[in-house]
Amino acid sequence: MSRRRLFGSLCGLIFLVSFARIVFAPLVGEFLDEFAIREGTAGLIVTLAWLGSAGPRLPAGWLLTRVSRPRMIVGSGGVLTVGALGVALAPDVRTLMVAAVLVGAGSGVYFVAANPFIAELFPSNVGRVMGIHGTAGQLSAVAAAPVVTVALWYDWRYVFYGLAIAGAVTMVVFALLARRTSLPDAGGDDTEFLRGARSEWRLILTGIGIIGLTTLVWQGLFNFYELYMLEKGLPETTARNLLTVVFAAGVPAFLIAGDLADRLPHVPYILGIVTLFSVSVVLVVAASGLVTVVIASILVGFVVHMLFPAMDTYLLGSLPDDSRASAYAVFSAGQMATQASGSWIVGEAVEAGVAYDTVFLTSAAGLGLLVAVCAVLHRAGRIPG
Repeated sequence: MSRRRLFGSLCGLIFLVSFARIVFAPLVGEFLDEFAIREGTAGLIVTLAWLGSAGPRLPAGWLLTRVSRPRMIVGSGGVLTVGALGVALAPDVRTLMVAAVLVGAGSGVYFVAANPFIAELFPSNVGRVMGIHGTAGQLSAVAAAPVVTVALWYDWRYVFYGLAIAGAVTMVVFALLARRTSLPDAGGDDTEFLRGARSEWRLILTGIGIIGLTTLVWQGLFNFYELYMLEKGLPETTARNLLTVVFAAGVPAFLIAGDLADRLPHVPYILGIVTLFSVSVVLVVAASGLVTVVIASILVGFVVHMLFPAMDTYLLGSLPDDSRASAYAVFSAGQMATQASGSWIVGEAVEAGVAYDTVFLTSAAGLGLLVAVCAVLHRAGRIPG
């Protein structure tokens, strides 16, 4: 059985785990109405989904030194299915929060197990396959808002019923294909979790610092994008579907960025992406009128999604076989925990009376400072990889 077919099933799984996290954003307004909550609590629900994604990554990394990658991936599909059912059946906001954590946990286990597995399946072109894999996940982000729009004709809970069914089916398909495929043994020596993480601590901290802080800003922006666009005076349907525009722009970004990551020097390339993202956030704030808002939305979506395959290629290509899964798990947990608070920070700031414009401009300025510091460290030879 070809590794490409197995990779195809992984693309199906990443579509679902990515959808499960992204779909909370276009549902923020529904949560406000149905559960009678404020922006801060709604932001916390989204943050809990992303914290749930961060929480199991360290334990999953430790388990990967004892359990095969495919078994961990199958387990992630099971957790996702249970979490999606929990959201669909949630009678109150507390149950919804617990289920959101489970949904996030399924995605967290998946990424920790699947990304090193993919790099080992196709070691000669890591950037390209990570770009394709990321594109599959990004397609789910594009689908999120339209799926919610259709579901709202009936009940938003149908989104999560469908997710639970799809997750169970795709998990079974992957398990069957994995049993019939000749798998790599590149991670066979990665049996000491703490040793593997300690040996690559500089690379881990670099990755967390750059992508963690950048995606913290991104989290706060896209999870409140619909409400922000409403504040700019756009109609409700247009505001919701602008989130689709943002994520659609990321589809070609994954493919292009993955190929470029195999060819360009990693650190300057990544810092260039962060710089462009900071500028694009400023343009979103400055935009007024439908045409300029759409252009700014396309730009911010394209640029930020270039960062993910670029960073994964940098890390997975730099880590040796005997510490890849362990070190990547620590990095993955750290960067996810860092970014998860973005929604909650923005929600609390807005609830306290701070304008969206002020929040996002301040965030962009912070990213500019991050790039400056990293550029100095890189010139001094202090950034590894």
